[in-house]
Amino acid sequence: MQNLYRSKLLGTIGILTVALLVTGCNKPKSGGPPPSGLPEVGIVVVKPEKVSLTTELSGRTVSQLVAEVRPQVGGIIQKRMFTEGSDVKAGQILYQIDPATYQAVFASAKASEARAEANLIAVRLKAGRYQDLVKINAVSQQDNDDAQAALKQSEADLALTRAAVETARINLAFTRVTAPISGRIGRSTVTDGALVTASQSAALATIQQLDSMYVDVTQSTADLLKLKQNLANGIMKNGGSAQAPVKLLLEDGSQYPLTGMLKFSEVTVDQSTGSVTLRALFPNPKHSLLPGMFVRAILEEGINEKAILIPQRGVSRNAKGDAIVMVVGSEDKAEPRQIKVVRTVGDSWLVSEGLKAGDRVILEGLQKARPGTPVKAVPFGSAPAAPPAGAPQTAPAKK
Repeated sequence: MQNLYRSKLLGTIGILTVALLVTGCNKPKSGGPPPSGLPEVGIVVVKPEKVSLTTELSGRTVSQLVAEVRPQVGGIIQKRMFTEGSDVKAGQILYQIDPATYQAVFASAKASEARAEANLIAVRLKAGRYQDLVKINAVSQQDNDDAQAALKQSEADLALTRAAVETARINLAFTRVTAPISGRIGRSTVTDGALVTASQSAALATIQQLDSMYVDVTQSTADLLKLKQNLANGIMKNGGSAQAPVKLLLEDGSQYPLTGMLKFSEVTVDQSTGSVTLRALFPNPKHSLLPGMFVRAILEEGINEKAILIPQRGVSRNAKGDAIVMVVGSEDKAEPRQIKVVRTVGDSWLVSEGLKAGDRVILEGLQKARPGTPVKAVPFGSAPAAPPAGAPQTAPAKK
């Protein structure tokens, strides 16, 4: 009885074992990679293009004409004859200095001139008579020579007195301090009753012409030499105009509506900063530009006929700091490429070496594009391809 029970138990265990083995063989394998296509990357094809290169330099505005008003004679200011901050014309009287002393000097000089003229008449008549008498030996040659010398001395005395009269007249005119140029005058540093001296160091007022304004900016000599080298090598070309146009950005970031012209570049390098000064001239009809304003000038350096521009998002740096891009090679495999960048142009890098026309630079999907892996290149910004039929769909995230 026991042997029969043991036989049935062993048979049951064997049947279960076989069933489990069959079930394990029929179970699909898990953990293998699901079938999928090549990773897609967004690429841009390198196409050389014509680019106008500019540089932005900071500087300040300077009046085209500036005149500091100083007295040329000393005295007491009787009256200020202008309104501070107003526009004045050249020759307009600005200050009146007490002229009493200078009028007296002028009158004395005129009297000396009249006396010299009267004395000259008598001496001239005497010299004329002696010149006739010496011919008939009525007077000696010595007396005639003395008369002729006295005539010349009297003529010199008259010329001297006339010069003194002119000096006195000029000094008397200088008591009226006039505007040397037309423009806008600033504040007055003196008031009525103040004592001023001739050619003093402190200006009475300053006149500035605002109809046009200079903008002085500085550029490093390194950038200037690089620009000349690019022009010499043919990488860049001049814009074709003798005077390059210049645009202006104001302190608040707004753009000045009128375009200026680059006038000249300084021929001497500032030894303390290693830079040169560039000067541009801007029209200022509304007087919106004032002297001393901080501005940024945008100057056109030249034109690159075959510039290669790559968006900044496609450029990275290696451990050495070299610029690197990922490109799709001839076998549709991702490969790194070391490049040299010169500068930024908008949101792109200007590339000088490492890329040529037709290269496919990866801008999107860089995390999928490992070096040496096959990729599927699609134009950057295009819609992603639909997943293959039968592929598992990703459920949308629950909000």
